[in-house]
Amino acid sequence: MPVEPLSRTEIESRLAELPGWTLDGDRLTRAYRLDSHIAAAAMVVHVARVQDELDHHSDLTLGYHTVSLSVHTHSAGGAVTEKDLELARRVEDLAPAHGAH
Repeated sequence: MPVEPLSRTEIESRLAELPGWTLDGDRLTRAYRLDSHIAAAAMVVHVARVQDELDHHSDLTLGYHTVSLSVHTHSAGGAVTEKDLELARRVEDLAPAHGAH
């Protein structure tokens, strides 16, 4: 089943439910700060697991005390879709357990 691109209005409305997430061009992005590199690495592993569960993968970057994500849907021509918002919501749900802010 193909995924449909969301309108800018729909994306912006839904981002109100996802603090810290922004629309940057054609991608949803978010950076998290953590207390240590080990905490950041653990969060990356947890996010990778969620991405595999959803079969939807973001650009995921591990920094010294940071984790950054950038996501859009390749099969929708690089647009933002419901799949991207679901991934963002799932990451928001797991972030507090890692002390991310």
